[in-house]
Amino acid sequence: MQTVTVSPKFQIVIPKAVREKMNLKAGQKLFIYEVDGSIRVEPPRSVRELRGIAKGIRWEEADRDHTDRH
Repeated sequence: MQTVTVSPKFQIVIPKAVREKMNLKAGQKLFIYEVDGSIRVEPPRSVRELRGIAKGIRWEEADRDHTDRH
């Protein structure tokens, strides 16, 4: 684990070892979200990694649920 400092503009620098291990590039988009009081940062998944993630979803129910909420 490494420590980073939040700048006055609320920016942080991802340590070089982490950037290299995660193969991050300047300008790359990342997802950032809060989970149980912690901040989590992740690169988006590739289409190849996402293949099959929606298998088994009943789209009629998903559409109906979405419509009911909006």
